Amino acid sequence: MTEPETSITAFGFAKCEKPERYIQQVVSHWSHKMATSYDEGDGMGVFPFSDIETAIMTARPDGIAITLTTGDAERNVHMRGVIERHIDRFAFREAPLTYEWKDQ
Repeated sequence: MTEPETSITAFGFAKCEKPERYIQQVVSHWSHKMATSYDEGDGMGVFPFSDIETAIMTARPDGIAITLTTGDAERNVHMRGVIERHIDRFAFREAPLTYEWKDQ
């Protein structure tokens, strides 16, 4: 898949205690809407929202690393909120998590 020239990528991180579990739950939840995938070896979930929008969540020892690519900045900010709300839903014992985002 080639990224459009106007794509915006942001990198996020959410500190949490059970990153693998939360990623697996989001993968399962969104699997009825898109062709999600989960790689147990890497603890990585892939979310192809559309031809130009993708999120990759990777489990780290202290939380979830998120790479989000969208077609424009406004949509990127919107999708950050969607992702945060969904992770928080499954991390309810720890939620709300703190998210740090950096634009590329």
